[in-house]
Amino acid sequence: MGVCFSSRGIVEVTEEDKRRHKEAEKFMRDAKAKMAAQVKVLLLGSGDSGKSTVLKQMRLIHRVPFSPEEVENYRQLVFNNLTTGLNYVFEAMEDMGLDVAEDNLDHVELIKNAPDVHPHQPFPMTYYEPLKALWEDKALQQACERGNEAALPENLGYFFPALDRLFEETYKPTEQDIVQCRARTIGITETTFQLKDHEMLMVDVGGQKSERRKWIHCFQDVTSILFLVSLSGYDQCLVEDRDANQMQDAMTIWDSICHSQWFKQTSIILFLNKDDLFQKKIPQSDIKNFFPDFEGETGDAKAGRDYFKKRFTRLAQKAGRSKEREIYLHVTTATDTAMLRVVMAAVEGNIVLRSNLEVAALI
Repeated sequence: MGVCFSSRGIVEVTEEDKRRHKEAEKFMRDAKAKMAAQVKVLLLGSGDSGKSTVLKQMRLIHRVPFSPEEVENYRQLVFNNLTTGLNYVFEAMEDMGLDVAEDNLDHVELIKNAPDVHPHQPFPMTYYEPLKALWEDKALQQACERGNEAALPENLGYFFPALDRLFEETYKPTEQDIVQCRARTIGITETTFQLKDHEMLMVDVGGQKSERRKWIHCFQDVTSILFLVSLSGYDQCLVEDRDANQMQDAMTIWDSICHSQWFKQTSIILFLNKDDLFQKKIPQSDIKNFFPDFEGETGDAKAGRDYFKKRFTRLAQKAGRSKEREIYLHVTTATDTAMLRVVMAAVEGNIVLRSNLEVAALI
């Protein structure tokens, strides 16, 4: 037993008090060591840029398995993506003055009132033929070709050709099905990945305008920001605002992030994402129609990529981020697991190196 003095006189320190004090000190040391070994990566970008897709790919790359419950949820989500996706197309067709063939009118009503599938319930076969017929409808395909005007879901072209497989009684989502599934991110999702000597905490937040007010809650102790931009969004409107351009919105967010006092010392990795969709659409959709100062030829994907690289780099430089080490830029297709595996290996190396230098107080 020991004693210590206070303004109230002598206070006895028992062995239990000493034990608790040692436990508290050990807890603080362990917490400090864990923080030093943990890197926090914040996924930012406008809605539909591919943030949640990157997070799912990270789970596949780092072998963080999807639980049976998660796989079942994705199975149900696939059916929802089919029916909800078509409903988005129906709405767009009204604005475009397009109508499905008369033979398909009853199918439209069926899809508009489609319920969600229940857990472990096979997709109802009553929807198979209507979905197939609607997907083959000429007017509906015309609307999909003009999908940039209404921010139509980009995964319809993946799921609809696979209807036979999806409607099998024993259907279970493949890894690529899970990657292609779309669900709006609401709130904040945190996932931990074990790297060689570090733990990576990846934080995904909703990109829609209504979700951005929640971003500030994630800003503390960020090692790096992974900022995603949809390259194919240069001619697309926002899901939540058809009068706004996706690429312009991304540039506005990027500019505010680069100027933010929160991230003065934070490295930023920029993913110009959805390069596959960008290459497909650029021969038919001239960048000049949306960005008049673009000087490249119509259909020149490389010139288009270089143009947007310069636009984002220039915004970063204006914000004072001229040091090369602070901005890392990659052109990506987030749905391509093999490509992302290579890119993320380089990204993780940069993040861990920066974290080690910060711990050593070298930067």
